[in-house]
Amino acid sequence: MHSWTDTLRFAFQPVVNLTTGAVAGLEILARPETGDILAEARRDPELDCRLAVSAIRAAVRKETLLPLFVNVFAGTLSDLGGLPSLHDAVREAGRLPWEVTLDVCPPYTHVPQHSLLEAVAVLRGQGFRICADGVGDGDVPLRLLSDLAPGLVKLDASVLARPAVVRSMRTLCDEMGALLAVEGVETEGQCAVALAAGAQLAQGELFAPPARLPAADVYVPPRSPAEAPAPGSGPSVREFVRPAALLPATASAGQVRALLTGSPDVSGVLLVDARGVPVRSVHRSRFLLSMSGRYGHALYADRPAAKLGDPPRTVGVDATAWEVLDVVAVGERDRTSDDVAVVDENGRCVGVVRLADLVRALAETRVEEAAGLNPLTRLPGSDAITGEVDRRIAAGRAFALSWLDVDHFKQVNDGAGFAAGDELIRAVGRALHQAAADGAKVGHIGGDDFLVLADPDGLDPLVASVLDAPWSAGGRPVTLSLATVLCAPGSVSDHRQAAACLAPLKKAAKALSGASWVLGRAGVAGHETRRGSQPTPEPVYASASASASASASAPASASASASASASASASAGCGTAVERGAQGV
Repeated sequence: MHSWTDTLRFAFQPVVNLTTGAVAGLEILARPETGDILAEARRDPELDCRLAVSAIRAAVRKETLLPLFVNVFAGTLSDLGGLPSLHDAVREAGRLPWEVTLDVCPPYTHVPQHSLLEAVAVLRGQGFRICADGVGDGDVPLRLLSDLAPGLVKLDASVLARPAVVRSMRTLCDEMGALLAVEGVETEGQCAVALAAGAQLAQGELFAPPARLPAADVYVPPRSPAEAPAPGSGPSVREFVRPAALLPATASAGQVRALLTGSPDVSGVLLVDARGVPVRSVHRSRFLLSMSGRYGHALYADRPAAKLGDPPRTVGVDATAWEVLDVVAVGERDRTSDDVAVVDENGRCVGVVRLADLVRALAETRVEEAAGLNPLTRLPGSDAITGEVDRRIAAGRAFALSWLDVDHFKQVNDGAGFAAGDELIRAVGRALHQAAADGAKVGHIGGDDFLVLADPDGLDPLVASVLDAPWSAGGRPVTLSLATVLCAPGSVSDHRQAAACLAPLKKAAKALSGASWVLGRAGVAGHETRRGSQPTPEPVYASASASASASASAPASASASASASASASASAGCGTAVERGAQGV
């Protein structure tokens, strides 16, 4: 009699780190030759559990060292609790629980949430990692997603058509301490959208299709400058984590040698205790050099590998790339090429980072940052500001976006010379940069135009520092105009809409005399004039000869005609004043 296992095979699909281009793990996918066993497993928790156990055993037969992703339905966890048979299978396979991530799959409808959360707590206590799968195309409630506290969230590729949703999910993941992945990526365009929106991991046909053998190589499209990390953001170490080669602390030197010689891509081995905490670090080159020396194999093969290791270098999973460099910098020089172990809040190893990955990414960040700086003021351009605006919108944070420029700057350049004009621009840039409070960002977007992004409660000191200061160029007094739009959460959808709200406010500020400040609110009509006054129209005088001629030809209508002419002239004079004030826009 045939069993369902007779017609079932498993395929492996890489989960790719979009920053390093490395394979972060393998998702094990059931591939039945006949029937729909997944539909049956959705209804039968015992069958679903047996599928997960079979997936682990299939990975063992392929002798892969990569972390594993195993699918389990939410209903299965709720019904069966901590899945003891899965834990036993992992132990029998010689793998450690924290090398296995459980992809908790929908549906969640009618699943008792309390039982599900209890089961997840048991599995997490055993060391398994938890991923919320199918988000965006499934039925997981946001409150439950927060309660699950997954270490990874997988979005369906269909959500890439709405980048704002992906950006919002990245913000939520950052708050939960989770990574964000997109599955089902098939095109380079989808990959570019995923990167730009903040996804850190991805999987799909683009990188490598599911295959019977674990993929050794994957294709990752090169990153464009627009997809590079935000300048000065201090990238998280999470973006650079590679899978770690782990062995028990009691492993012999012979076991380590077998692992290294059979896996040329492994740069080192971490020896961990029973809890998964790194206790020794074995560097590939130094270890093999010791083993290949005269009598090396005879001396060390059966001895503990820990004797040929070093104390591990570790950083927390929330560290930045710069903090990793600090750890490397204070150590011994001959260990600069050692992997740095990344550990979770319990000290367990979640992977390693390589110095080469960090240096390359940070160098790219610095190059992009330098390319975006204005050569006159050394302030970032509009991209840095608008990118931060979009991040604040996605995070639901209120903000104030301001546009500042010099009044009649062309006349300043024409009268005082371009050198004096340049010095004025540099001085204004320095004042804005010095006055910017924590969290505020200043950008020089060209000419005499500046953008300032700040928290609403940090506006007054910044405004006073620039509008109350006496400005001059070549001995000529100069005034500044400032327009600000306050954006409450939900009032604008992206930076383009915020800029559109700001444009009429700038025009209103330029129509005022003296140092001016106009403040408006996104989605609310009108604005408030905080500084500046309406210009006084110049009086219009009719010539004596024209008056005499008009009196002689049409005495009855002269008065009315002159009055209408004067009124029109006054109106034209006011319009001219506004236009003249807008020349510096």
